[in-house]
Amino acid sequence: MPIMRKLKTSIDDQFWQNYRQLVKDELIPYQWSVINDEVDVKIQKENANAFDAVEKSHAIQNLKIAAGQASGEFYGFWFQDSDVYKWLEAVAYALRYSPDVQLQQNADQLIDLIEAAQQPDGYLDTYFQLTSPELKFKHVSFSHELYCMGHYIEAGVAYYQTTGNQTALDIAVKMAACISHHFGPEPEKLHGYPGHPEIELALAKLADVTGNPQYTDLGKYMIDQRGTEPNFFEVQAKARQNSGVQDRFDSFDNEPRAKYFQNQSPVREMTTAEGHAVRMTYLLTGMAHVARQTRDQSLMDACRRLWDNITRHRMYLTGGIGSTVSGEAFTFDDDLPNDTMYAETCASCAMTFFAKQMQEAAPDGQYADLMERELFNGTISGMSLDGKHFFYVNPLAVDPQASANDPTKSHVKVTRADWFGCACCPPNLARLIASVDEYIYTIKDDTIYLDQFIGNESEFDNGLSLHVSGRYPWTDQIEIVVTAKQPIATRLAIRIPTWSQQNFQVSIEGRSNPLQTGTNVSATDLRNGYLLLDQTWSGSTKISLKLDLSVRQTQADPHVVADLGKIAIERGPLVYCLEEVDNGNHLPQLSLPLHTTFTETFDKSSLAIPFIKLTTSGQRITTQPQHLYETAGLQTTTTQTVELIPYFAWANRAPGEMIVWVDEATAESTV
Repeated sequence: MPIMRKLKTSIDDQFWQNYRQLVKDELIPYQWSVINDEVDVKIQKENANAFDAVEKSHAIQNLKIAAGQASGEFYGFWFQDSDVYKWLEAVAYALRYSPDVQLQQNADQLIDLIEAAQQPDGYLDTYFQLTSPELKFKHVSFSHELYCMGHYIEAGVAYYQTTGNQTALDIAVKMAACISHHFGPEPEKLHGYPGHPEIELALAKLADVTGNPQYTDLGKYMIDQRGTEPNFFEVQAKARQNSGVQDRFDSFDNEPRAKYFQNQSPVREMTTAEGHAVRMTYLLTGMAHVARQTRDQSLMDACRRLWDNITRHRMYLTGGIGSTVSGEAFTFDDDLPNDTMYAETCASCAMTFFAKQMQEAAPDGQYADLMERELFNGTISGMSLDGKHFFYVNPLAVDPQASANDPTKSHVKVTRADWFGCACCPPNLARLIASVDEYIYTIKDDTIYLDQFIGNESEFDNGLSLHVSGRYPWTDQIEIVVTAKQPIATRLAIRIPTWSQQNFQVSIEGRSNPLQTGTNVSATDLRNGYLLLDQTWSGSTKISLKLDLSVRQTQADPHVVADLGKIAIERGPLVYCLEEVDNGNHLPQLSLPLHTTFTETFDKSSLAIPFIKLTTSGQRITTQPQHLYETAGLQTTTTQTVELIPYFAWANRAPGEMIVWVDEATAESTV
């Protein structure tokens, strides 16, 4: 039976169209001006212990120097090339929904420049080409060569798919050939893998578009080799020492740092997510994709085990991951501090990529639920509503005084930055938003899974088309119109979010079907979080879905010490937060009673986009103590109106405090 495919998706969703146009009209041009050093921006250090921030990007200029089109020296971080490649990938997706002749010309010229900078053997990394050609592939734990080339391969594949530009794909194929020449099981090759995973998932994408399994095999070799003995990074470190060669990375390289690099054990033996959060989730994305391509069950089992560990013990309510600034890393189970966390924007993007690959392998509502949580919370919080300011870190509690005066909280920012010295997050977010149409559906066998309720019109090669509409996430009504020019037997699976499975309604009009019009459906009718509709579609069939968007008060597992005695507020897919601009300062003095009533107001003026604001009655500690410590039980409280806004929109007004988790009120107001 031929594999069913999606031919085209056009998004007409108000919420996501706003973000996609922001990326196309503001973010992509802004990033282009930054990487070309055409705009004067204030570049921010990610934290007090970060490497010195650069004064400019210089990323395009580095390529021009490597191509022999300009003179000068390399400038910036050694992984600066990746900023250019992620920009190119975002452009590839944006051109699909908003064709732009001038933008495409800029991208075509950039590809020509990249081709000129690439060496005859396929190698391309401007830092090593311009500063240390003798060190190519000799320090891959920190060098980011494979990381940068992986990002180009992703961009080249995407741009080729959009525009048919053969040069874009040829560059990627030459890169893969270069890597294959140097890495592999043969005695004369390097028996290694990258310090920063990325090439594995990129090679899997290259295999998909070319149909050549050798790219999957190379990615699988690196995945299988990781964590084996002898430790590849130790081997390279000893080789450098014995040869007397030193490079800039040796000054801060404490190899072996096994967990940081996820090479403490073979991946199939890993039981917990460890180390640098982005590295871990990029690795898992590649593992899941390769496992699906090769039908490697043990590799997929490892992915599921690590998925469970992250989502059950090491992930924030917003979908953020990475509990500590030290190594931008995971720590231990249930260690989820709110005011010192990292939750890098890139890590939330990577969790979305990982969830998508897990969904492609075996569709399950938990994967689509997580994609939704990331899309509406952990990712877009990394960008301001003007598309020109960014968060590297996405905390759940912020105190401006602490950020300014406590070095351990210097990474927690109060306002978004113009740009970063390490600018991985803005272009990563841009490429995710621009490609959000790829996260709406999953096709498996003869089933179309509707994963996200993003308004769209989509066509499938079996002759079926779907139109999804509504004002999600603000309103609870979603309409799905299935159109078939001739009778088509296809299963449609509609995700019912976990938060709505106890209260939802579905009705189908227009034809005989297994559900009677207006019938309530219960959670027992679902399979893996999906409502399955098996029928022969003919003409136009309207499906009406009503979800439960009532406000929820959420508690954390009691093992999460940081959230003991606290509640968070959610509505539909959105996490809400309190800001100082609405509620005054000293936000931790506020508390909310359980089972309180919330008023929902559609606010069209407070922020750059309309949103639903929540209002309720809370309590504030009003005691004015005489001493630093006093007898317990003497505190007094007063009633205060509390306002909450969606977490993704915080820090778009006056700078100030912010919290997500609020103390649960234990008694009535005493004043």
